[in-house]
Amino acid sequence: MWKTPLITLAIALSASPALAAKGPFFSLSNTDFVVLISFIIFIGVLVYFKVPGMLMKMLDQRADGIQSEIDEARALREEAQALLASYERKQQEVQEQADRIVAKAKTDAEEAAAAAKVDLEKSIARRLAAAADQIASAEAAAVKEVRDQAAIVAVAAAREVIAKQLSAAEANKLIDAGIAEVEAKLH
Repeated sequence: MWKTPLITLAIALSASPALAAKGPFFSLSNTDFVVLISFIIFIGVLVYFKVPGMLMKMLDQRADGIQSEIDEARALREEAQALLASYERKQQEVQEQADRIVAKAKTDAEEAAAAAKVDLEKSIARRLAAAADQIASAEAAAVKEVRDQAAIVAVAAAREVIAKQLSAAEANKLIDAGIAEVEAKLH
């Protein structure tokens, strides 16, 4: 672990423009040398306190945190897509159910209209039959009344004709015959 940074440092120092400067480089009066020593000490302190390891650890933790956030976002996205698909299926089912309800209501309305039409036709037929019965009854009553009136008129006319042509003895004979005939029909 120590070899790689030291080799890198040695290569960096050998290519330094400070080596091309006049005068002794390894002297404390040379500011480039003092800065180099300070820089090496600073790097050594950083390495001693394991700052690069801590930085790497912090970067790894940050990368892990980002990765966990990405994974969580992915999971949330998948959950949202599943929820969306579920709601779309439910919406489709509700739409199908609404279509079935509308179709059923339409057929029920058509059936009710047909039943009402049949009921109306039956009601009209019953009323026509009742009217025909009333007409027939009134007609029969009128015919009976006419017959009764004709019979009364015929009896009155016959009475007058008979009264003019019959004698009292013949009238008594006819009355007795009529009483006998009525008695025979009633019993």
